[in-house]
Amino acid sequence: MSETKRWTCEVCGYIHKGDAAPEQCPVCGVDADQFVMSEIEIFQPKAGAGKWKCNVCGYIHEGETPPSSCPVCSVPSEHFTALDAPVAEGSSGSARKLVIIGAGVAGLTAAETAVSAPGTEVVLISKEVQLPYYRLNLTRYLAGEVDAASLVMKSDDWFNEHNVKLVYGDVVHIDRDEKQVELRDGTRHSYDKLVISAGAHCFMPPIPGANREGVFTLRTQKDAEDIIAASKNAAHCVVIGGGLLGLEAAGALKKRGCNVTVLEGYGWLLPRQLPQKGGELLKDVLQQEDIHVVTSATTKELLGDEAVQGILLADGRTIETDMVVVSTGVRANSYLARQCGLTVGNAILVDDQLRTNDPDIYAAGDVCEHRGVLYGIWPASYLQGATAAANALGAEQSFVGIARSNRLKVLDVDLFSIGVINPDDASCVVYEHQDGNQYRRLITRDGVLKGAVLIGDTSFAGQIQEAIEANTALSNWPKLHQQFF
Repeated sequence: MSETKRWTCEVCGYIHKGDAAPEQCPVCGVDADQFVMSEIEIFQPKAGAGKWKCNVCGYIHEGETPPSSCPVCSVPSEHFTALDAPVAEGSSGSARKLVIIGAGVAGLTAAETAVSAPGTEVVLISKEVQLPYYRLNLTRYLAGEVDAASLVMKSDDWFNEHNVKLVYGDVVHIDRDEKQVELRDGTRHSYDKLVISAGAHCFMPPIPGANREGVFTLRTQKDAEDIIAASKNAAHCVVIGGGLLGLEAAGALKKRGCNVTVLEGYGWLLPRQLPQKGGELLKDVLQQEDIHVVTSATTKELLGDEAVQGILLADGRTIETDMVVVSTGVRANSYLARQCGLTVGNAILVDDQLRTNDPDIYAAGDVCEHRGVLYGIWPASYLQGATAAANALGAEQSFVGIARSNRLKVLDVDLFSIGVINPDDASCVVYEHQDGNQYRRLITRDGVLKGAVLIGDTSFAGQIQEAIEANTALSNWPKLHQQFF
C-alpha cells in the first residue's frame, strides 16, 4: 500500500492527506499555494506472512501482503483484513481492540492511524453527540464565514467504510484492572490499549456574576450557536481575554454587527505570542478596525440582575454590555486520569511515546503534558494522536516536540508568531524593526533562528518556520538572511 502524502497549511497548521494539496484549506480558507508538503512520518503497519480475507466477497489470499486488488470482486487492497493480524516488529504486544476517548483532532487521527492496521477493532467515544468537527474553525463559523456542514471532519460513511465504531457517550470511569471504560449510561467497553484524547474545557475565573444570562465561553459548536443567537439582540459585547481565541471571537462578533470591547489583564495583547512592542502595535491595528481594547484590565464583577448588564473593573470603571464572552484559557480534562491513578501534572504526564504510567494507556492532544509542555495547537494534537495510536499498535515512534506557531484567523490582520519570543538569557540576539503597521522581530542563538514575530507582511512565515524546525545555521537560508539582515 502506497504512502499518502501529507500537506501542512502554513497559516493554521491543518494537515491534509492526499496526492495534492486541497484547493482551499477547510479550516482557515486559504488557497492551495499556502500548503507545503509535510515531512511528518505516520505509522504504516507491516504485515507478516499469513492469510488475508476480502471483506467484500470472502476470498482468501495467502502472502506477506494483500493483493493490489481482489481477483474475485476487484475491490482494492484496503478491503482485505489479515486473518492472523501480525504484531509489529519489536512489539511486546499491540492492540487488538483500541478504545479512544475523545473525538477531536487527536482522537480522530488516532482512529485514522489505527484502521491501517489489519485486524484492529477501533472504538471512538465522543462526548458531543455529533460527528467530529473542526474545533479550530469555530471562530470562522461564529463569523459566518463557514456553515455547519463545513465543520464536519468525517462523515458517517467514513466510519462505516473503515469499521470504526463511533460511540456517543460520556466516559465516567476507567477500570485499569479490568481494562474497561464505563459510560454514564452504565455501558462498558473493554480495551487492549486505550488512548485518552479527551481535550480540555474553558477556564472560568471565579468572577461574581459569571452565572448570569448572556455570559458565554467558546469551546464547542453549541457554544458558538448560543453566541450567534444571543448576538442578534446584543448591541455591545465584551470579550474578557486578549489571547488568540478571544481576539478571533471579537473579530467574529464585529462581523456580526456588534460593538466589541476586548479586556486583557496583561499590559499588552497576546502576551504569550508577542513582545510588548508587537502587542501594542496589534492593539492600535484593532482599534483602527473599530474594536476597542482595554489592557491592564482586571474584571471584578459582572453586573446585572438575571442577565448581564455591565462589567465592573478593579479600578472602579464600569462598562455597559449586553453580552460577555469569557476567553481566559483552558484546562485539561484530566479528571478521569486522576480518578484511575494515572500520573497527572497540569495534564496527563506522558513520555516520548505518549505512554502514561500505565503501559496500556496513552494520551494525546490537549489532555496531555509532554516534557512540561501543553501545546493546545492543531499540528501537535494531530502528531500526538497518530503517534499514540501507532505505539499502541506495536510501533516505537517518538514525539519529541514541535515549534509552537500561531496565526490569527477571522481578523483582517496578518500575524505570525513562532518559537522563542522573549529570550530569558543574554545568549540570544534580537533583531526588531517597525515601519507603520509592519513589524518584525527575529531571535537567533549562535547564528540559529529560534523565534520570530511578523505583523503585516507574513509572506516569509513558511520559510521562517522551516528554518526554525531545521535548527540549522541561518546562513543556510540565504533568502531569509538577505531579506531580514
